[in-house]
Amino acid sequence: MTESPLVVDPDQARAEGDMRRRPVDVAVGVLIKPNGYFLLTSRPPGKAYCGYWEFPGGKLEEGETVQEALRRELHEELGILIEAAEPWRVALVDYPHALVKLSFCKVFSWTGDLQMREGQSFSWQALPVRVRPVLPGTVPVLRWLAVERGFDGETHDEAPTVSAPAQ
Repeated sequence: MTESPLVVDPDQARAEGDMRRRPVDVAVGVLIKPNGYFLLTSRPPGKAYCGYWEFPGGKLEEGETVQEALRRELHEELGILIEAAEPWRVALVDYPHALVKLSFCKVFSWTGDLQMREGQSFSWQALPVRVRPVLPGTVPVLRWLAVERGFDGETHDEAPTVSAPAQ
């Protein structure tokens, strides 16, 4: 996990006022088809950063593992049932509304047809991503995928407003 969080919109006030906020645990699925395309969904109406594109997932409930939460969230939001969720990376992102600990898992197998149950949209993407705007917490994942795939170039069309974590 990144020691320092990725700070999004650093000029905006933080909820609860400071960096001592307790992180919200979130399970995130990077669904990948055999052809390498990956799923991005738009954030639904009523949520922070509505309309921004991200990898799907959601908050862990009391007592859930990341994999259990991801199975539940993807079924609730997308109507699919995932098989194995392969733990991949963890990142801490400081948004004005919340400090989130994102546990990313790769998912290669699922059943069911995608149903956007929260009014969101979906798009199967390759690098560089063509949908926009891209949620800032998604940008590091695009970079990780680029490194794994030997992709050299911009990963998406729009630069986020972020402050890079200290190295």
